[in-house]
Amino acid sequence: MILSKSILILEDNLKVLSNLLEKLFVLEQDQPFDFALVILTTSKQVEDYVNNNPKAMFDIVIIDRDCKLGGSFHVIELNRFNINNIISISTVEEYNEDLKKKGVRRVVLKDLRDLDKFSEQVTKEVEQIIRSYKLA
Repeated sequence: MILSKSILILEDNLKVLSNLLEKLFVLEQDQPFDFALVILTTSKQVEDYVNNNPKAMFDIVIIDRDCKLGGSFHVIELNRFNINNIISISTVEEYNEDLKKKGVRRVVLKDLRDLDKFSEQVTKEVEQIIRSYKLA
């Protein structure tokens, strides 16, 4: 039986997504879990497909703030998820601080000039979360 861990990624920048997906692919090769990814690129999708759907549950949430519609991914109802498994990834420190005030402890400041380093840091956070599942 193959186990999977569901990851919700709230990000609208395709370059960021492609870099992050590449790093997650490498991480997945060393895990007993497959990753089941859901990627949403607008705050409207978050409201329709996550907030209004009681079946939309995820093991890990990676969340940027701004979306291409001019909205905010921060509309997500954080209390539905394990706060220890949420990773804030905004380029704006203030937006990351907003989520910290709501209890999010995992923050990786997005650096668009060094996406490899950024994606590696996010992947390390995901790996730490995965390790906590292995121990449980």
